[in-house]
Order: sequence, then structure tokens, then C-alpha cells
Amino acid sequence: MAAIRTIYRGKRQVPLPVRVRDELGEVFADEAFAGAFGKEGRPGWSPGRLALITVLQRVGNLTDRQAAEAVATDLTWKYALGLSLDDPGFDASVLSEFRSRVIAHELEETPLDLLLAALQERGLLGAGGRQRTDSTHVISAVRDVNRVELAGECVRAAVEALAVAAPGWVQQVLEVPGWADRYQPRVDSWRMPTSKTKQEELARAYGADGYALVEAVYAPFSPAWLRHLPAVDTLRIMLIQNYVRTTDRRGRQVIRRRQDLNQGGEGLPPGRYRLASPYDLDTRWAAKGSELLWNGYKMHITETCHRSADAHDGADGTGTTGLDAALGTNLGTRPPNLITNVATTDATVPDTAMTETIHQHLARRGLLPAEHYLDAGYSSAELVVAAREQHQMTVVTPLRPDNSLQARTRNGYDRTAFTIDWDQKQVTCPQGQTSTSWTPCRQKDRPMIVAAFPLNTCRPCPVRTSCTSAQHSGRHLTLHPRAIQETLDAARTEQTTPAWHDRYALRCGIEATIHQAVTVTGLRRARYRGIKKVHLEHIVSAIAVNLIRLDAWWNGRPLQRKRTSHLARLEPALTA
Repeated sequence: MAAIRTIYRGKRQVPLPVRVRDELGEVFADEAFAGAFGKEGRPGWSPGRLALITVLQRVGNLTDRQAAEAVATDLTWKYALGLSLDDPGFDASVLSEFRSRVIAHELEETPLDLLLAALQERGLLGAGGRQRTDSTHVISAVRDVNRVELAGECVRAAVEALAVAAPGWVQQVLEVPGWADRYQPRVDSWRMPTSKTKQEELARAYGADGYALVEAVYAPFSPAWLRHLPAVDTLRIMLIQNYVRTTDRRGRQVIRRRQDLNQGGEGLPPGRYRLASPYDLDTRWAAKGSELLWNGYKMHITETCHRSADAHDGADGTGTTGLDAALGTNLGTRPPNLITNVATTDATVPDTAMTETIHQHLARRGLLPAEHYLDAGYSSAELVVAAREQHQMTVVTPLRPDNSLQARTRNGYDRTAFTIDWDQKQVTCPQGQTSTSWTPCRQKDRPMIVAAFPLNTCRPCPVRTSCTSAQHSGRHLTLHPRAIQETLDAARTEQTTPAWHDRYALRCGIEATIHQAVTVTGLRRARYRGIKKVHLEHIVSAIAVNLIRLDAWWNGRPLQRKRTSHLARLEPALTA
């Protein structure tokens, strides 16, 4: 190892694996992965080394085979792993087995936890400061199929699984004419008929075959363990979600596909429950706007961020938070922005459902920020209040505007024109009249309050048309509980000011982090199937991005925060 260190002594830039070893030492300790490995049997490779190899693999966006070759031939990798120069390495399949063990023992978060703990010990991370979060779409590692193809492939996958698990049973029970020709090739290996009528006939045939197969598996003469095969269970779920069986007037069984309720059918399951592939049961279809439609997952990234102290006031009113002051305000000495949390969900989970989960993960790591910058997809007044009360955190995010008719048209008296006396449970209108009822209720499973003005007060009011369009009642005002309503009113007022927009501009930097992660580690498309494996992939990608940024900072060349055009680079020479 001393020889490798001598090779790079005096060089302006030390390779990333060497720098990581020198600065962080053995960051992934074997003890953290002990629960996934037995104490008896043949000795295996160090899990800490395998974790570091997995990270370096993502830094270079390498395959398992390429990573195994790098361990055997790359001197910088040997130095980072603490291996002798003549170490032969290992077979590439060891990496796959390592990932499976980590997932089976729910240790996906462990590598990131270890890295962040090491950075906290060295004073490069800590609670307080500012962080920002955003999500991006991840395309699953399976082929996109329509409902007809999904039905056919589910039947084919079940037949294949049964043929492997119980070949004798398949030969005795499934001697059905046409099955071998229909389910031998994959559905993506031949062209689907273009005629809608023929497609419907094919879909009904798939449904009939699927029901026949499930009935045979659940028959008394079949081994009970067959029904527990994952492929059989997937087929059963697909049939429930996509087909219905009825009986016609002659008593014959009729199998047909489910149709949407709008088309007069029985209805389809919600997208968050609907199977999208027989080979990845966690992937889901989702859309974002009218331009983005994908089958896969969402990745939520949280990272630290900083802003110049002389531009804005910080959380403590001095222009910088406590952590920023401790780390320094000089961009040359301040550590780079580092990813502190990664969360993975299926594509249908809304961002707002992840806000509190992200805060809990940051709290577990001791990395709660003083200010958390989020886009509107993560925010609600309830979450802002909860973050302030539970975590003493300021959430900087745009809250939804007032959607009342008066606020949308800007013609009339909206909520801000009324004065609320929370202690007396009374509302005063702009004309000085007071409400006569204060009714707590629940709307969309949330606690609300409805304050109502009497009809005999509103009917003769000279500004009635500017206040309400109700003909048979007075004005009704729907309010949130006091803490939430006051937070909502203050936020709606503040987020219209230029100062707030300048402060909130800090959030957009997370887009560059997502771009870097996608470009460097290729996480736009998942390498593996199943949400647990995809989450482990995202964790390792986040560690890879952190090490790339730290390597640049350690080598005295922080990554550029702004792109410089070629003309700007030539300007000093042109003006000389």
C-alpha cells in the first residue's frame, strides 16, 4: 500500500479511491453488516469491502463483471480496499449475492448511514443549516406491456414456473391443445394483432386459460404447495384485476375483460394497486402532467445547500444558520452540498405523502435542517405546522392559493377581508357584521370549521354580490384549525413578495443534483427489479455522488456551480 501511495505523492489530483481511503479510512465497517452473514462455514469476502466496491462501481457506472475486474487489476481500487497487489479478486456473482443478503436483512440504509456518520465525525455535516428535497422519475427494468400482453405474459410465467417446480404435474394436467404454441414464446417476441376484435378474442383466450390454470392448481388432486408459487399468485391477482366471470341465460360461463366505469363496465382497480408486470410486482404506471408517463418508481433526494450570507437573512436573523457559520461562509472552505437522504416509492405515491417520512429519516440520522426547501408537491399547511412543532424546522415552500371564487376572480371579498376572533369563535365581515354559527366538522378527512352569517343579515347588505352568490343562505367561510389557518394566511401573503422569491430560489439547485445523479450513475433506468433492490441502487448512487463531490473538494477543485460559456472563457484574452 505504501508503494501505491508513493506513486500518487506530489500529483495535483489523487484518484478518487485513493482519496476516499486517505480521508475516510475504512468507512464501511464489517460489523454493520454482521447480521447478514453467518458465523460458520467457509470464509467469504468482507462485506465492508463489498459495500465499497458497490459504491465505486456506481461511481464508474460499471457492470458487476467490470467491477470484479477492477478489483483484480486496478491499483487504486486495491489501495482503497486494503488488498495486496497480488490479490486475485473474486467472481462477479459475489456482488449479486451481497446485494441479495443486504436486502434480505433490511440493511439498505446502512451504507449511507455509515458514510453520513463518518462525515459528521469529521465536522462536514451536522444538524441545522439548510437542505432541499425533490423527486424524479425512475423507469423500471421491465418491458412496458398493455393489458392484453400483461394477461398473456402472466399465464406464460405461471406455466414456466410450474414446469420447473413440478414437471410431472404439468405433463399430466396441462395437456391442452394449443398451449405449447401459445405460451412457448414471450409476448414481446411476436406482433400483436392490429384488429380490435382479434385483440379482444386473444384477451378472452388468455383469461380462459388463466382461470383454467388457477383452478387446476387449486384442485384437490394438486399438491397444496403449488398455489404458493409467486407466479401463480401473480396470475390470480391479474385475473381478479382484469377479468370477470358471469353466467349467461343458458348457464354457460362467460369470461370478459373488465372495463372502466365510464364505459359502463365493472371498473378497474386504482393505479396504485394495479399490476404492471409479472416480473416486477412493485412497479406502477403514473403520469406527471400531460407530457410524462412512465412505468416505474420515484426517487426522493435530499441534500444540504448554502447561500451567500450577504444576500439574505438566515434562520437566526444574521444571514447564516448555525451550521453554516460553523462550516464557514467561504465557498472555497465550505464542504460541498451532500446528499443526506434518499427515499424510493412506486410511481403513484404523491410527494406530499413523503414529507414527514423524510423528516423522520433526517431526525434518525441527527441531520434535521433549520430550513427545509420543498416544492409545492411536498407542501401543505398541516405539514408546515407539524415540522415547526415536532422538529423546530422552518419549511420554505409555496402553499396552495385561495381557490374561492372571490380570490380567483379578484372581484369581491375573499378570506383575507374577514377578521377572525378565535377566542370568541366569531368572524367579522368587512361591513362589520358578525357570524352567528361556528361549526367544527371534517372535510376530506381533515378537521375544518365553518363560520356562517345569517340570511337576514346578508340579504339586505349593499355589497352582497361582492361577497356571496348564495340565494337561500348567508356567507359561509370555511377555515382550518387556528394554527394551520394562521400559517396558511401568513404564507400566502409572504410568498407574493420579491424577498420570498429570492429566498426560495435556493431550492432550484436540487435539479442539478438530480441531473448529476442521472448522468453519472444512470439511475433514470433501474438496473434491478423490485422496490427494495431499486432503493438499494438509489442509496449507492447517492453515496457515489457524495464521494465524487468530496473528491473534487479534497483535491481543491470544487465542482462548478454555474456553467461558463466558451465566450466568457475567452473574454479575458479578448480584452487584454
